[in-house]
Amino acid sequence: MKPFEFTDENFEQEVLKSELPVVVDFWAAWCGPCRTIAPIIEDLANSYEGKAKVGKLDVDSNQQTAIKYGVRSIPTVLIIKNGSVVDTIIGAIQKNGFVEKLEAVL
Repeated sequence: MKPFEFTDENFEQEVLKSELPVVVDFWAAWCGPCRTIAPIIEDLANSYEGKAKVGKLDVDSNQQTAIKYGVRSIPTVLIIKNGSVVDTIIGAIQKNGFVEKLEAVL
């Protein structure tokens, strides 16, 4: 399964109203560290299918949501549960770091 494409338009419905915890990767095509974690985000989308929703939000084309959540550097990954941010990861980290933080909210 590919990661969801989150946008300013679908963020409320797909993320804030989600029954499942959501991992949102704020990224941009020009960001090197974002490309480094892209395969990890894809792995998480597959591994957690049915348990969590995993997706990406391009900050260049969805600036409203990035501004709303105070995203100043990318990659920033937010873990959102029941409409609230429960964890934030800034920068590229190893896969086990993402897994640990996601498992903590499941």
